[in-house]
Amino acid sequence: MKTIGLLGGMSWESTVTYYQIINETVKKKLGGLHSAKILLYSVDFAEIEECQATGDWERSGEILAEAAGNLEKAGADFIVICTNTMHKVVPQIQKKIHIPILHIAEVTAAELKLRGIERTALLGTKYTMTQDFYKAKLEEAGIQVLVPDEADMETVNSVIYGELCLGVIREESRKAYRTIIRKLEDRGAQAVTLGCTEIGLLVKQEDTDLPVFDTTLIHGERAAEMAMEE
Repeated sequence: MKTIGLLGGMSWESTVTYYQIINETVKKKLGGLHSAKILLYSVDFAEIEECQATGDWERSGEILAEAAGNLEKAGADFIVICTNTMHKVVPQIQKKIHIPILHIAEVTAAELKLRGIERTALLGTKYTMTQDFYKAKLEEAGIQVLVPDEADMETVNSVIYGELCLGVIREESRKAYRTIIRKLEDRGAQAVTLGCTEIGLLVKQEDTDLPVFDTTLIHGERAAEMAMEE
C-alpha cells in the first residue's frame, strides 16, 4: 500500500473528514483490520488565511511547498491537499517536490463526467468561485460551471470562514444555502458541486433535489483507491 501525504489543517475540521473517508474506503475494500498508511502535516490555518485575505498567494505557496517537501522526505508517495482553495498554488508546490499531487478539481471533473453532468453549480470560497484555477479544470472536461451572483457569493463565503471553519453549524445558514442552490437550479444546473471541503458539514443530499458532489468525499475516496493501486 502506498503512503498518502495529507496536507491538512485548512481547516482541521475538514481534515478529520479526509482521515475518516480514506480509512473507511480502505477498510471497505480490504476488510479486516486494514487501514491506510497516512502521514499528516497540519498547518496553522490562520497563517494561510491571512495570505489569502492579503492576496499573498506566493507566500502561502511557499508554506505549503515546504510542508509537502517534509511529507515527501518522511516517505509519502503522493500528496493530497485537504482543501479546494489552496489548489490555486499546486503548480508552485509541484515544482518543489518529486511526488505527484492528486488534484481535487481533476478527480471531481472525472466524477461529474462519469455521472453525465454537463452543467454544475459550484459553491466554495470566493476565490474558488471567481478564479480560474479551479473552474478551468471542470471546463476543460467539458462541464459548464454556474456560480452564485455577487450577493449570494458573499453569503456562501462568509458562512465558510465565519462558521464552518470554526466548527459552527447553523440551520439559518443551511436554509440560505438551500435558497442559493435553488436559484442555480433555476439557471440550469444539473448538479451542485461542494467546492469547499467544509460545505459538506452543512449541506447534504437531502437538502436539494440536485445530485450533490461533495469534493471532500470524492477526493478522499480517490486518494484511498490510488494508495491501493498496484
